[in-house]
Amino acid sequence: MTRFDMWNIAHIKKHDVKPEEIIEAGKNLIYHRRTYESRYLAIGRSEKRLITLTLKRKKSGSYYLITARDSSKKERNKVYEKEDKK
Repeated sequence: MTRFDMWNIAHIKKHDVKPEEIIEAGKNLIYHRRTYESRYLAIGRSEKRLITLTLKRKKSGSYYLITARDSSKKERNKVYEKEDKK
């Protein structure tokens, strides 16, 4: 899904997110949408956490991780609404 480098590893560490959690969240995507300039916002589940990923599309099927953080209350509510509809 995504590649890690020294910059994004250091950046996500500031948000208290580990690369393993990002990989798990990427495998358990619940919600995603395109934002701007080939960027995507995706929300996935890692253990008991909902993690929001901001990705930049490099080429088909290849994304660069810009940041990852705990999902906001508004983002969590979107996920819960989507899960309730199932």
